[in-house]
Amino acid sequence: METLTWIVGSGLIMVALSMIGSVTLLLKRSTLEKIILPLVAFSAGSLLGGAFLHMIPAAIEADGPSLSLFVWILVGFTFFLLLEQYLHWHHAHTSSPESKEPLTYLILVGDALHNFIGGIAVAGAFLIDIRLGVAAWLAAAAHEVPQELGDFGVLLHGGWSKSRALVFNALSGLTFLIGGIITYMASSVVDVTFLVPFAAGNFIYVAASDLVPEVNKHHQLRENFTHLASFVAGIVLLLVIRMATEH
Repeated sequence: METLTWIVGSGLIMVALSMIGSVTLLLKRSTLEKIILPLVAFSAGSLLGGAFLHMIPAAIEADGPSLSLFVWILVGFTFFLLLEQYLHWHHAHTSSPESKEPLTYLILVGDALHNFIGGIAVAGAFLIDIRLGVAAWLAAAAHEVPQELGDFGVLLHGGWSKSRALVFNALSGLTFLIGGIITYMASSVVDVTFLVPFAAGNFIYVAASDLVPEVNKHHQLRENFTHLASFVAGIVLLLVIRMATEH
């Protein structure tokens, strides 16, 4: 029952985080542009830290360095590649220069799917160890903040009202909680330990494919140093958590 409480509680907090996009209404555009990429870099570091410092070591401790563990990491990585390929293909076949509305729905569907899979993955971590679940959740939450800031801006740019954008962002965030509860219920009949290396593959893909390229396009030394420092800070945070929970 304690594990379910952690899963539900972390899911509800993630739903609340999905509302953080409303912060864009209070910030100047120039301010938002200054903070968004450092947040993205921090998110990338957190996701990689969560995968390499928590999830993969926990999977090895549970089952040893078996071949299946690394296969599940690759399956998790490939699954997100396939998901993004489909979403990009769908975007290319539904959007038009005259309307941005299809793109806004696509973003919400993609966000909901990412959150659902994230909820499944984090719940799987909680089912193995509460400390592992907390680390996985923190890495996922660090990714959620810059993602929601960006998504909210796209919805407004696509013609959505502020209230409608907030409601649908919250609904897409709710899928994280749904995924977590489904995983908890399924754990009584299915071995869900494979979800940890699967989630590690997800985290590695999102960090390496989506986030790092976003912060690696600038040529100014000061910006590059800021992004690198933010990236390292994300890794260090997850390392500190790992060291603290070990003792």
